Amino acid sequence: MTTRNTKNGLDALAARLIDTAEVIFFYSDPEARVIFCNNKAERLMLRTKQEMLGNDLFGMLYQEDIDVKQQMLKAVFDDVVKFQRSNTFDGLISVFGDVQRLISWQISPVLSPSQETEGVLFVGVDVTRMREREDSHKKIDETIKNIFADIKEYALYVSNLDGNITYYGMGSEAMFGWNRNEIIFKHVSLLHPEDEAKGKLSLILERVRVSGKHEEPEIQLKRKNGETFPVILTVLQYLDADSKVSGYLFIAKDITERKKIEYQMFQSEKLAAIGQLAAGMAHEINNPLFVISGRLEMLSKKHEFFRRIKNSDLKIINQQAERIRKLVDRVLLFARYKPINEVKLDINNVIEGVLPLLSYQKILGAKIEIIKDLAAGVLPVRGDQNQLEEVFINLFLNACQAMPQGGKLTIKTSNLGDHHVEIRISDTGCGIPEKNLKNIFMPFFSTKSTGTGLGLSICHNIISNHNGSVEVESVENKGTTFVIKFPVVKTEEQGGKNG
Repeated sequence: MTTRNTKNGLDALAARLIDTAEVIFFYSDPEARVIFCNNKAERLMLRTKQEMLGNDLFGMLYQEDIDVKQQMLKAVFDDVVKFQRSNTFDGLISVFGDVQRLISWQISPVLSPSQETEGVLFVGVDVTRMREREDSHKKIDETIKNIFADIKEYALYVSNLDGNITYYGMGSEAMFGWNRNEIIFKHVSLLHPEDEAKGKLSLILERVRVSGKHEEPEIQLKRKNGETFPVILTVLQYLDADSKVSGYLFIAKDITERKKIEYQMFQSEKLAAIGQLAAGMAHEINNPLFVISGRLEMLSKKHEFFRRIKNSDLKIINQQAERIRKLVDRVLLFARYKPINEVKLDINNVIEGVLPLLSYQKILGAKIEIIKDLAAGVLPVRGDQNQLEEVFINLFLNACQAMPQGGKLTIKTSNLGDHHVEIRISDTGCGIPEKNLKNIFMPFFSTKSTGTGLGLSICHNIISNHNGSVEVESVENKGTTFVIKFPVVKTEEQGGKNG
């Protein structure tokens, strides 16, 4: 076989390979007139090779001369021709009618023996599906990020092996209060209380280095304002693209609300147990009280014995017996479950009905300003008006007694969405020491010299029996706020019942 025949054979083979390739081939002169194209180009453009040869390539790819994409491709083409260097271009072209495909072009100059540009080769790859998958993955990633960003009880952040924060996202700003620019590259110990930042954090990271993962079922983290809060903290090894450990991945779940619910359940169970005990004790105390009262009455009628005992002594005995009897009545009131006489109530009306009763209390001799911030259109609740009045009068009096030198009593109501009504009762009094906060709803716990310690316990029971909740916020020497929430009357009930 001669050299000429061999060359012709190779040219024919190259032509067949180009024609059967799944990439788009166009070869044009320096003025972008088509000299050659392959079968893939025919299928893409819905034109035969004969129809495309000699035509302006840009005019076929983009129908409008003013099309911005055509102008951009022309600019790339001119650069290839002028500077004799390859370039790339990704652009949408219209094919199959109005269907658009994204084509990634490799545009290269073809030089003559004299190093002049004699033509330009366009090799195009249809990357539409690839980009669609990438866009789909990006959308999924963005959706996941948005979901995590909206779930405020979760935070995700990453540190390098030295413990410096390198990624701070998905709920972290909402949870900690630091924005990204403030905390990036700061040490992760900044998010832990100072007393355990070194010891406990170091122990956690050591366990992750050994086992690859560690979970703390409950640990305190710290916000920017210094407030600590409980979380479930999961820490994992963070791997780079080569699967090497390059840092630590932290996932924190805020369990503040869960802890509140657990505490309320614990308090309710403890109060129920103490209530049963108190009821039994009260009944036992009542029996000897009955005997003492009876004997005192008999003694007061026996003149000869009465003359030998001071009248004041008998009065003291009787007063103390009466005091015990009243205490027993309060214990029984606390311990006994009282059926709720449920009616539909406007909580604002209940509060307005209670406030005038404060004027009969001597405590209001101090200069106490009552500020009412009662929301218009507050949703109705179902409850026993007498029992709820007892709750409010007790809390209002406690607030007044906490301000012996005067102050402000603020009563605010509001709707929490469509499901709850919130009542906030705030004073500017002496506040409650932090060590006492956990005990204030316990029966017989009181900081008053004359208190029985049953008022707040009874309030707690009444609120719980109404499916409500009560929390207390207090700062010593600044004031106290009781936050009460009641479920509202259901929508169908509002329309079908009048109370």
